[in-house]
Amino acid sequence: MAIRVNDLPRALTRSRRSTLFSFAAVAAVALVLLLVPRAVQSPYLLHVMILFFLAVSMGESWNVIGGYTGQYSLGHAAYFGTGAYTTLMLLQYRHIAPWWGAWAAVGAALVVALVIGSICFRLRGPYFTLASIAVAEIIRLIALNWKPVTNGAEGILLMDIPPLKIGGMLVTDWLSKAPFYYIGLVLALVTLLVNYLVGRSKLGYCFQAIREDQDAAHSLGINPAFYKNVALAISAVFTALTGAFYGLYIGFIDPHTVLGIDLSVEMVLICIIGGIGTNLGPVVGALVLVPLSEALRANLLARLLFSAGLLDETSRAGAFLKENLAHAHVLIYGILVVLVILFMPDGVLGFAKKLLARRSPGRVPSPSPGAVLGGPDANP
Repeated sequence: MAIRVNDLPRALTRSRRSTLFSFAAVAAVALVLLLVPRAVQSPYLLHVMILFFLAVSMGESWNVIGGYTGQYSLGHAAYFGTGAYTTLMLLQYRHIAPWWGAWAAVGAALVVALVIGSICFRLRGPYFTLASIAVAEIIRLIALNWKPVTNGAEGILLMDIPPLKIGGMLVTDWLSKAPFYYIGLVLALVTLLVNYLVGRSKLGYCFQAIREDQDAAHSLGINPAFYKNVALAISAVFTALTGAFYGLYIGFIDPHTVLGIDLSVEMVLICIIGGIGTNLGPVVGALVLVPLSEALRANLLARLLFSAGLLDETSRAGAFLKENLAHAHVLIYGILVVLVILFMPDGVLGFAKKLLARRSPGRVPSPSPGAVLGGPDANP
């Protein structure tokens, strides 16, 4: 049912209230998260929160090119690995502090993005996806075989991070997880803000026009090649920053860890599960994937089955699950994606919005272009 023209001011007022409420909610959550390191003494819980921030940053970064522009890249590990390798190599070999090296990583990722974009954006649909995988795999093989620079399969082990000082005053010595927690939180909030601004700007509308129909967008004067490269550049910058932060926090990188295709797939899964092309979708996806990943890693799911009496630990099936379930995260992810596609094609966030819409029949829907212009959609 379309909205009447007379109802437009009311709908816009509701939209403004919804936006203000969303900002207030995000600000309140951010304030609570800022206080977590003071209230929580468990290093493991802080570790899980840092992994959550990393997942949000990766998902939000990919969402710019995949969600808004509709270019499903499965080679984003190339930018993640570029950020991680550039930052750690400058720190280890040239003793350049990471807060300077990270900007060099951003520059390197931009160059890689422009090269990849000039090659891959000549293709569309699944051909672009396959090309992005191929280019990322080429970069992984270069890192694997260029041993004098990248140390090959042995990877780079970070010995220490120089203390951060401002005006002679020590800010942090990086000996606890708290500084990594705050940096991860800031990075997640920044990528969330970038997604919000892109989605509501003229640039974002051009991205979405390309996503819906590239030929129609071109006929309206939108240059698809230019705007797709801009989207890729924005996405690559924040993916590289996330990779740099990951390398500093974990303290070890190798080609398989930061340049593997499973990392690119994880970025896509975060958005698919939460909701592709939505601002909060990657946050929801990270809320699902990170605890699930940690539960699998610690074999908590098998222990839960045993404690609930659903399975005997001494049985053959119990012994099999106890031995292999911790390593079956890819299988679990695949099952989860199939379930989401079958029952929640718009992701968890889209499914929740539909449920709320069904429970609020009197809610005024958003105005359609036809309603605003008085066209055919203006009729109820």
